[in-house]
Amino acid sequence: MAIHKIKCLIVDDEPLAIDILERYISQLDTLSLQGKCDNAIDALIFLQKNKIDLLFLDIQMPKLSGLDFLKTLSNRPRIIFTTAFREYALEGFDMNALDYLLKPISFERFLIAINKYHTLYDPSVQLPAMIQSAGNDMFAEAFIYLKADKKMVKVFLKDIVYIESLKDYVKVKTQDQEIITYQRITYLEEKLPDDKFLRIHRSFIISLAKIKSFNSTHIEVGDWELPIGRQYKAEVMKTLGVM
Repeated sequence: MAIHKIKCLIVDDEPLAIDILERYISQLDTLSLQGKCDNAIDALIFLQKNKIDLLFLDIQMPKLSGLDFLKTLSNRPRIIFTTAFREYALEGFDMNALDYLLKPISFERFLIAINKYHTLYDPSVQLPAMIQSAGNDMFAEAFIYLKADKKMVKVFLKDIVYIESLKDYVKVKTQDQEIITYQRITYLEEKLPDDKFLRIHRSFIISLAKIKSFNSTHIEVGDWELPIGRQYKAEVMKTLGVM
């Protein structure tokens, strides 16, 4: 079956930034670069003539800034901001940007942004880059970024106690904080290491390391008692060494 290509446009006045994004896009079969513009006026003309799914948009540009340009669009594509200026991040998220990439942009960070697009708009395709790690002890340093309260929150996997599905959102619970983000629990389940986390219910994923006790119907993790779903019971008991 043919892969659906995400049609992309780069709008940036820095040739080096355009070259980097073009190279990154060329490495993913799911992306198709449709055009490159070095100013917002040319981009506006391009968008009037072409259908674009995803726009990589710089903020500080001559003639018209990326933020002001975005306000002129009545039918916006999905937006990933690319900028060297961190102070614009909050305004970018206020405009419902999919992500906000700070220059210089690494390929790993680029992949995380593209994964967000797939998660929200094309969940049939996933890329192996939502979880990052650094150093030798991969799990101890592995983390995930979650969008919450108009910012990206860094959460280390080792700190997660459980994840709860809330329809189109998930609640990620650690011992110290609670993060609610627009995400599908099935997507997180696929990305989390299955030797560290366990799906126990259609609404719950738990950290195996945080289990305090369990019986045939419930598991106690951290300070919380969570139900075991009937369809998950056999696999849960097998994983916990009961069967």
